[in-house]
Amino acid sequence: MSFPTSSNHKLQKMENPIWQNPHFFPLLLTCTFFLFPLQPSLSAGLQDDYIRQPPGKVVVALHLRSKSDPQQVHASLAGKEYMRISWVTDEKDVASKVEYGKVSGKYEAMAVGNHTSYHYFFYSSGKIHHVKIGPLEPATTYYYRCGGHSPEFSFRTPPQIFPIEFVVVGDLGQTEWTASTLSHVDSKDYDVFLLAGDLSYADTQQPLWDSFGRLVEPYASRRPWMVTEGNHEIETFPIIYPHGFKAYNARWLMPYQESGSTSNLYYSFDVAGSHIIMLGSYTDFDEDSVQYKWLESDLRKVDRKKTPWVIVLLHAPWYNTNLAHKGEGESMRKAMEDLLYRARVDVVFAGHVHAYERFTRIYNNKADQCGPLYITVGDGGNREGLALMFENPTPEVSVYREPSFGHGRLRVVDESRAHWSWHRNNDSDSFVADEVWLQSLTTTKSCWHNTANTDGSKSKVNKDEL
Repeated sequence: MSFPTSSNHKLQKMENPIWQNPHFFPLLLTCTFFLFPLQPSLSAGLQDDYIRQPPGKVVVALHLRSKSDPQQVHASLAGKEYMRISWVTDEKDVASKVEYGKVSGKYEAMAVGNHTSYHYFFYSSGKIHHVKIGPLEPATTYYYRCGGHSPEFSFRTPPQIFPIEFVVVGDLGQTEWTASTLSHVDSKDYDVFLLAGDLSYADTQQPLWDSFGRLVEPYASRRPWMVTEGNHEIETFPIIYPHGFKAYNARWLMPYQESGSTSNLYYSFDVAGSHIIMLGSYTDFDEDSVQYKWLESDLRKVDRKKTPWVIVLLHAPWYNTNLAHKGEGESMRKAMEDLLYRARVDVVFAGHVHAYERFTRIYNNKADQCGPLYITVGDGGNREGLALMFENPTPEVSVYREPSFGHGRLRVVDESRAHWSWHRNNDSDSFVADEVWLQSLTTTKSCWHNTANTDGSKSKVNKDEL
């Protein structure tokens, strides 16, 4: 995929030696990052004979607007009846404000927000704006512009009641496969986009964060995108950047404060009868951690009469029969699985492994009809290619597995039924390769006799659906 070159970019005649130009060394460092990226070894934790299918070429989306115009625009849910609009400008004097209304070109309301920026070695980000707007009506299209500048964007708020449809993707990246996945996603309507970590695959190459934001803007500006972090968002560097997630936290602000969390790396939100929990695989999660105590409190507050569906997203899968990243989510599973089981969480989505896999309902490594259904969707389009090798023979708890790029859709029909489908990327079409009807555990009375019991004993439920 190629992009046109901006006519505004012209070559400058060099009056002095190039190394005397103040932009020379930052440009040299950026070029070095592109040519010799600092990235984790693809073979880490894998067998020596592990083979990956050739990935698609990296797609770099250029910035062709003016310095004051908004770029990398994306929307996210920010509490009941509110949305957050985030964008970047090169110009520092642009106001952090959003004008919006229900009619194109007619903005009846305005909200003012905050802005931030960050430095990473010689890279300096643009001005990153975050503006919370509302209250908004459900299932309604709003038109908006950012910072008082063109172009105009629009989004549709999610419905207040069932049905609601989620798109679920992991390990998206910015390759030709990414473009294919997003095109297939866009070919059918949906309400909320859920991303289970590994967004841009910048891996310290900060211009790739900008490119990713521009690549997804046509989609992320029209529907709320709710994300959690993956290992490619960490971007630590000894002594200088020891804590990580500098770019991720600055660019992709999620409603963590609205959900009582103290970290942007884990949070929750309610939408149309569903409680969605985004967990952090790369921050502390043991029983004494802040995340563990937050999760425990968050699950305790869930009212299953108001939100009969409880869905969890995280990055490193707790269950995985692929040879890639084997066991990397095990310590988190041992720490937190009991919390999810006692709360009767319905579904757990993960990424990280670059393949698709659906399990049956599980608790403590055994099939258990009162446990969550586990699904891995780390096949969004990453630049590293697919994880082709699975365990043989197939364990009984693994129902369907396939190393192909694609995306998933969870359509929650009502308080008791939902339909899950996984769509494989074909050359020009999106093919439904796997699907199943789910029954919410709120309707399975036998699973609620003693939710404090976590001895792994099985419960009898309707086996015609999961």
